[in-house]
Amino acid sequence: MREFGYQRVHDVSGALALLGADPEARYLGGGTNLVDLMKTGVERPARLVDVRELPLDGIESAPGGGLRIGATVTNGDLAAHPEVRRRYPALSQAVLAGASGQLRNMATVGGNLLQRTRCGYFADVSQPCNKREPGSGCPAVTGEHHNHAILGATEHCVAVHPSDMGVALTAFDAVVTYETADGPGELPLAEFYLPVGDTPHLETGLPAGALITGVTLPPVPVAARSRYRKVRERASYAFAIGSVAAALDVQGGVVRDVRLAFGAVASRPWRARTAERLLTGAPADASSFEAAADAELAAAAPLPHNGYKVTLMRNLVVAELTRLAEEAAR
Repeated sequence: MREFGYQRVHDVSGALALLGADPEARYLGGGTNLVDLMKTGVERPARLVDVRELPLDGIESAPGGGLRIGATVTNGDLAAHPEVRRRYPALSQAVLAGASGQLRNMATVGGNLLQRTRCGYFADVSQPCNKREPGSGCPAVTGEHHNHAILGATEHCVAVHPSDMGVALTAFDAVVTYETADGPGELPLAEFYLPVGDTPHLETGLPAGALITGVTLPPVPVAARSRYRKVRERASYAFAIGSVAAALDVQGGVVRDVRLAFGAVASRPWRARTAERLLTGAPADASSFEAAADAELAAAAPLPHNGYKVTLMRNLVVAELTRLAEEAAR
């Protein structure tokens, strides 16, 4: 591990100033991903700027009826918050599925959004990786890729984004707020993560030196009837091989509103907009759910050893929408 400096800050302006003065500095929240990557040599910051004591640890109502979640709120506090559980249950379920209790009590909302892929080639500095060294190649394409992307990938990178929380936030149109030396800004989560293209090392649309200050969830009535389902290779703490955040509003047997987002199938949480369009106004039955899942997954381009994810995701979508429809009919 490279020797590094450490400084704790107590105000946003101080944090921004330190990053502005040292382009090799990094913000430190819970450190549950960054410190691991420092140990393997993937990340080599010259200085860590500890932002845990910034006044960004609250969850409060937002204008218009949504929720505003501070960037330093821990994943544990987010999952347990009564308004999150009541109004966005899939978000609470996603966070609880995402890590062990110890990690949830350390990890922060802002850090969760910025966590990097768990691709083995990315984590091994002896291997080429376009995310670490642009132009060096992507050995996963012809190597170990059973848990890699089936949607939105290119020959430059087939890694998947690991966040569970991000999948639920994507389904509910969350907006990321941030501060820079030039003032505040915001990015809808749909624009926060950049497509892979031929620049997989560029992962988010955040300006250089920007500090995430929070996430705003708009009022989404259908979110109160939502679920998150994660499939992993073992029952204990593990990253997903496929997941879905689903919300469904059914009136008179017809889908009035629906939200769907997939995890562990692309370089970013995947909003299933094709499926949503097909389902809106359709009968809330297995036939509609199957057709919508098939339409969304028609764009899948699996590699030789991860084609199982197409079937897995189809089954997940149908199962969770069916369960939500049955609950609506009671």
